Amino acid sequence: MSSFCRRLAKLIWGLFLFALGISLTLNAQIGYAPWDTFHVGVAKTLGISVGTASIAVGLGVLLLTLLCKEKVGLGTIANMVVIGLFLDLILTASILPEAQSLMAGVGMLLAGLWVISLGSYFYIDSAFGAGPRDSLMVALTRLTGLPIGVCRGALETFALLCGWKLGGMVGIGTALSALLLGFFIQLTFRLLKFDATKVQHENLAETFRRLRFAVRQD
Repeated sequence: MSSFCRRLAKLIWGLFLFALGISLTLNAQIGYAPWDTFHVGVAKTLGISVGTASIAVGLGVLLLTLLCKEKVGLGTIANMVVIGLFLDLILTASILPEAQSLMAGVGMLLAGLWVISLGSYFYIDSAFGAGPRDSLMVALTRLTGLPIGVCRGALETFALLCGWKLGGMVGIGTALSALLLGFFIQLTFRLLKFDATKVQHENLAETFRRLRFAVRQD
């Protein structure tokens, strides 16, 4: 049971860091990452919070993932809900300043990408399953036979164009996010000596079985 609780705490902490990193990139005010552009565009169009828009988009992506018969884990659902809740909490509390210059914006954006990378480490290492957007990327790769990078690029391009049409901010930060996030994740994982390919993720059924067994053992 203690092992499960540690993993769950790692998952929640990772998702909080992820939301904190996104908040930093949003407050940088120099252009949003592709998916964040979409979330902000949806929020503006529907008159809802960015966190709520993130949850709604995540739910839609999750349904597509299920239709593609990909496995869903506790982390998949938590990624969809918890990041949105933390995002609204951080943005509503106004605990982060907004950048007032280009240099400050670039600094905040880079800090946000690093925090997102650190959050990715904790989130992935909990082994509770990939997020809905990553799961859809894997599903498209499996269904089309195209390289995973092509499928990821196609999804992010689609999200970016839709978000831009809906009023999401596109700028130099958008390009920096697209170019540097992968580098930050790779660097963070290398510094932590973490190999994400060796993580064996659980689906919901496996997690519930493991939890029942842990409770019986206690």
